[in-house]
Amino acid sequence: MTQDEMKQKVAEAALAYVEEDSIVGVGTGSTANKFIDALAGMKSRILGAVASSNATAERLAGHGIRVLDLNEALTQVPALSVYIDGADEFDAGRNLIKGGGGALTREKIVAAASRRFVCIVDETKRVDVLGAFPLPIEVIPMARELVAAEARKLGGEPRLREGFTTDNGNIILDVHGLRITDPRGMEEHLNNVPGVVTNGIFSLQGAAIVLMGTPAGVQTIG
Repeated sequence: MTQDEMKQKVAEAALAYVEEDSIVGVGTGSTANKFIDALAGMKSRILGAVASSNATAERLAGHGIRVLDLNEALTQVPALSVYIDGADEFDAGRNLIKGGGGALTREKIVAAASRRFVCIVDETKRVDVLGAFPLPIEVIPMARELVAAEARKLGGEPRLREGFTTDNGNIILDVHGLRITDPRGMEEHLNNVPGVVTNGIFSLQGAAIVLMGTPAGVQTIG
């Protein structure tokens, strides 16, 4: 089974976590896109979806799925029923690195507004220790060098993501060379650096369930 086929299987498996007559949070990226395509088959059975990026909103709308602003959605329901999204890495504790697509801030917001976060990945994303994938940090532009200096103190090598601006109008620093043995502690530490909007460690907002595609089928973790 190819990596693309494994992504397809977990995207389809995630439909089992979508409640009828609910509002669903939807992530960003290649695996999330496969979920959106699968969700189109049951669009008449949900109230709509909240997107974590402009690209996701466009894909949802292209399938005729009603897209709601999060503020609008939370006037209709106390919380989104589920948030479905992929990850760039995950460990045994279901801590994640996300943000390869640059939507990490909105992804965290939608995850926080949801009762449950179901992460859909293929087996290549599983690691013993987070950090092989460069850690994205969304930064207010004037704080770039301040945040970069802090990343270096932590043993990382920050690199500006050239030619990229987030949907929020900010920049991304991708920090290479980290070995993240305390995901929660590092997430909190980086988020307290002035100028950081958020970083791509999802530990405080970790996955409740990871659906992992393997050549033998979909494995449920959590």
